[in-house]
This record gives sequence, structure tokens and C-alpha cells, in this order.
Amino acid sequence: MRSLTDLQKLIETGMNNFELSGRPSELYDPIRYMIQLGGKRLRPVLVLMSHELFGGDPEKVLQPALGIEIFHNFTLLHDDIMDKAPLRRSKPTVHEKWNTDIAILSGDTMFVQACQFMMNVDATFVSPVLSLFLKTAIEVCEGQQLDMNFERQENVSHEEYIEMIGLKTAVLLGCSLSIGAICANASKNDIDHIYQFGKKLGIAFQLHDDILDVYANADKFGKQIGGDIIANKKTFLFISTLEQAKQDQLAEFKRWISMKEFNVEEKVKAVITIFDSLNIRLQAEQKMNEFFSDAMQHLEQINVPAEKKQLLIEFAEKLMVRES
Repeated sequence: MRSLTDLQKLIETGMNNFELSGRPSELYDPIRYMIQLGGKRLRPVLVLMSHELFGGDPEKVLQPALGIEIFHNFTLLHDDIMDKAPLRRSKPTVHEKWNTDIAILSGDTMFVQACQFMMNVDATFVSPVLSLFLKTAIEVCEGQQLDMNFERQENVSHEEYIEMIGLKTAVLLGCSLSIGAICANASKNDIDHIYQFGKKLGIAFQLHDDILDVYANADKFGKQIGGDIIANKKTFLFISTLEQAKQDQLAEFKRWISMKEFNVEEKVKAVITIFDSLNIRLQAEQKMNEFFSDAMQHLEQINVPAEKKQLLIEFAEKLMVRES
């Protein structure tokens, strides 16, 4: 089994060799910029890890793995537009560096490129791989729309929130792992379990991201601390606070979220104080751990020797203790 570092290097080399020449430059320069912002390449690595778990050669699924990474970056580019985010990985977002129209069109091109990469698998697996990928792409869009709906929806339940992040974030991890398994000709039962492992892990990952948005070290996080608070995003922490805050706390919380103009630092500090008084961070961590535990149970059910699962176990554990 190759190490996580080796697999990340394989992905990075593939991304560096991604052909981005072409005219007009205004279309391709933003794509190159977005790709070169880097990241940990977690999702494409999952394709390689899953393929190797079931006895395959990771290099044989490098193309669909790159397609997953390009698609992921496409979603980030468009999310940044919708969120009006100024920074991505501590750098100006594409729509800030160029403009919104260019960012939309470059993102559309990235999606088409992702589909092209996804088709570069053994002919036997083109149909199931592409079908799963396109289904996942639609689900990611559904999740994003639900997220935007929540901005106008006064009351959002924890169940609705979990459904949303399951679609917006988690299904892509499940898809990545499943593509690797499909291309290794794994059994349907194992493909189902590896998918659920990825989806449950993805939900835990997003809950952790919600926590980091509030409590991370700003120098390591790479994004604006408290961005969800500033934007009144209905995260698990936000929903829990609305449900549990008592009279004075609830009035104070609603006052901050209703303000049209405010001092950013004051709002973030005030809302975090309310979170802390209700132990909201601990509750979010408990929910995160529940989904992580569910994910590991699915991994246990996969019919391969335990030692072959060790790399995925280590990967999942590192995901839950990250600071960025």
C-alpha cells in the first residue's frame, strides 16, 4: 500500500500537468489560478485509496481522481461567488481577482473538463462511473440550493441541516470512494459500504469545518474566522443556539443576526460568547463524533483484510483533528 503522501504527490503531479493552454486567456487563466491555489487534494486521494483497497493500481484511476478535484474546485469557485467570499486559501477569490461573469464561465468550463476526465476509465466502468458522478453533481447543486434557501427560511431544524450538508459536502466523498471501488470491480455490498463510509465521514468533516470557522487558529485556517457568523449562516451551532438560548441570550443573539450594519469583530465576539455560554461547541463536537463513529462502522463491514483498511482509518482520523 502506498502512503498518503505518495498518493497526494501523484495527484499533485497530475494537477500540475493539467493542460490549461487555450484562448481566450480570460477563460483559462482563472482556472489555472484556482487549481494552483492548492489544497490537500483529499477527495481525489480517496479515489486512489479506495481503488488500492480493493486490489487496484492507483495510477489506473488517476484521471477520474483528477476529475473529482477539478469538479470540487468548480464548486468552490461558484460557492465563493454566491457567498460573496473575499478569500479562498488566504488568496483573493476568482470573482474578486477578475469579475463575476468571468468566474461563472470559468467554473462552467471546469465542470465540463471534470466530465471529460471522468470518462477516462476502462470502457467497462464508464457508464457506472459517469452515472454516479452526474448524480452526485446534481446532489451537490441540490445541497447548495438548500443552503441558499436556509438564508430566507426562518426556522431550520438539525435534521434539515444534516440533509443539506450531506448533499452539499458529503456525497462527493462517498462518490470519490465509490469510483475507486467500481473501477476495481468491487462487490455491490462493498461499494455501498465504502460510499456510506465516505458520506458519514463527509458530514463529520463539515461539522468540524463549522466548528473551525468559529474556533480555528486564523493563521492556519486560510479563511476569514467567523465568516459563518458574519453571514448568519444556519450552521449546527447557529441552529442549536436558536433552540436553546433563554430570554436575554436569545434577544441578544437575534439582535446581532438582524443587524444590517455592524462591526465585524464585535459581532463575532458577541456571538461566540453566546455559543460558549450554552456549550454549543461541545454539542457540535458530539454530533461530529457520532457521524465519525457511524462512518467507521461502515468501513468495518467492508470485506477486505483489516490491515488494508489502516490507511483509510488514519486518513479519517487526521481529517478530524485538522486545524485548517
